[in-house]
Amino acid sequence: MPKPSATSKKPARKARLISSKLAWKGRVFSVYSDKVEEPGDHINTRDVIRHNGSIVILAVDESKDPRDPEVIMERQYRHAAGQILLELPAGRIEPGEAPLAAAKREMIEETGYRAKRWTHLTKYFASPGFLGESMSIYLARDISAGKAQPEADEQIEVVRIKLSELLKMIAADKVHDGKTLIGVLFYDAGRRSGKF
Repeated sequence: MPKPSATSKKPARKARLISSKLAWKGRVFSVYSDKVEEPGDHINTRDVIRHNGSIVILAVDESKDPRDPEVIMERQYRHAAGQILLELPAGRIEPGEAPLAAAKREMIEETGYRAKRWTHLTKYFASPGFLGESMSIYLARDISAGKAQPEADEQIEVVRIKLSELLKMIAADKVHDGKTLIGVLFYDAGRRSGKF
């Protein structure tokens, strides 16, 4: 009888939370120290940042050139990175808020733009080793401009960049924001395959 291959192993059972202790609570996120029995019967202590989740908006204007649409981007100072980053608009999901509603709200607040067509592109975890925040990326199309309503601590410069230029910037290592890299490259791959 042939030996089972590595891919035919029994699926690992789910982890079991043994205990969870709040270590720190902030306005945007909390930090917990969790004792967990993980698959394989390993018991570990994991420090986890808990966050309600975020949305990312890839808003495109296809009205001038559908083959090379303009992407609505932001430049803003990010203290944790210690620099100004070029990134897609994004924001956190408020407790009880639906992700799409959060995306529509954040797009208006940060950029002033509204969209008639919305498509969910993907959901991912930025750093699942310690961060419980999921990020959902939405494609916004048929956009119209309006007045931005940023929060008091948001100093945002809204810029429009052709997709072809943005892809060149990514290839030249000039875009360092993870959600932007994932969103733009996911969208470009979808366009090339005829999905969008």
